[in-house]
Amino acid sequence: MKHQDVIVIGAGAAGLMCALTAGYRGRNVLLLDNAKQLGRKILISGGGRCNFTNLGIEPSAYLCQNPHFCKSALARYTQWDFIAMVERHGIDYHEKTLGQLFCDDSAKQIVEMLKTECEWAGVTTSLRTDITSIEVTASGYQLQTSQGQYSCGSLVIATGGLSMPKLGATPFGYQVAEQFSVPVLPTSAALVPFTLQVADKNKFECLSGISLPVIASSECGKSFKEALLFTHRGLSGPSVLQISSYWQPGQTVRFNLLPELDFMAWLTDTIKASPKLSLKNALCRILPKRFIERLLELGELDTDNVTNESVMGRKSINQLSKVEQAFLLNYFTQWTIYPNGTEGYRTAEVTLGGVNTDALSSKTMEVKAQKGLYFIGEVVDVSGWLGGYNFQWAWSSGYAAGEVV
Repeated sequence: MKHQDVIVIGAGAAGLMCALTAGYRGRNVLLLDNAKQLGRKILISGGGRCNFTNLGIEPSAYLCQNPHFCKSALARYTQWDFIAMVERHGIDYHEKTLGQLFCDDSAKQIVEMLKTECEWAGVTTSLRTDITSIEVTASGYQLQTSQGQYSCGSLVIATGGLSMPKLGATPFGYQVAEQFSVPVLPTSAALVPFTLQVADKNKFECLSGISLPVIASSECGKSFKEALLFTHRGLSGPSVLQISSYWQPGQTVRFNLLPELDFMAWLTDTIKASPKLSLKNALCRILPKRFIERLLELGELDTDNVTNESVMGRKSINQLSKVEQAFLLNYFTQWTIYPNGTEGYRTAEVTLGGVNTDALSSKTMEVKAQKGLYFIGEVVDVSGWLGGYNFQWAWSSGYAAGEVV
């Protein structure tokens, strides 16, 4: 049997960071994963360029049953610390929007950087390795794997959540938690597109590919000002992915389709300048043409449509009554959708819920009631916004555990 000081299960972002951090402390570290390559989720992230962190990292950007839990780890290994590592390896990067940092070239550079750091730190890596059992021993833990038996003093679970099963996501981490009586909160897909009710899908699926800036708002009062994208299945885009983390089945989502425009002031000015302009042509100046044409075709902009034939589409803007103007204002600033659901874990970028943080030390990620057992990264009930926040949690939580294992 091979004995290690530390065994990390899961060679993703959190696992790699934990392994290299512990390795640099002189610990004998073994990194195990059932995949055939390191960092699979890193490789496909950010359209292949890896949105590796965000300039505006703050605890309020994370969802957790205990909103204070992530503060310690995020404060002790910040976005600036990870950026410094990226710069030491000569990786060029850029800010896209809202503080999001991407590699100029490829996400492969981040994986290679972490792989190199692990090698420098003396970490041993074993891929294509399945764990069949974990047992507690007098000196720590014993693992039975497809590559033989291992023992260790510290065991770190960095196996991720349930999002993107095609990349190998499994409930393994939650099963380990349950084995050791560590509570696991209910999980759900987050940062995920919405599917629509049949009626709305029939209305809007022909708009697939249209994107526009919006403010998306949930019933709990959370709002995000980013893009909305129509798809064949429903709604996507950054605003939808963000608000999906705050949406519950049965709730509506509201969109301001004109986040930068004072609609009534614009309408008054346009009526003065071009009173005979058709409503259709006027609205096409501020919203995508295909979207407006579809709304008029459906009679969506008529105040009392009973024929499904648009009356408004035949009007010029100077013919609009005050009631019709108010209706248009409300429609475009309070466009409300009742999602049928989400696309689920298949396309979700992160998993909400997971290992209950009340059972963990916020400083070390160690299970309070189980010495030498740690949970880090997505498997824990900490989920960030879209835009590099979840990678930063992986780096920070991995570092926190790596400092003490």
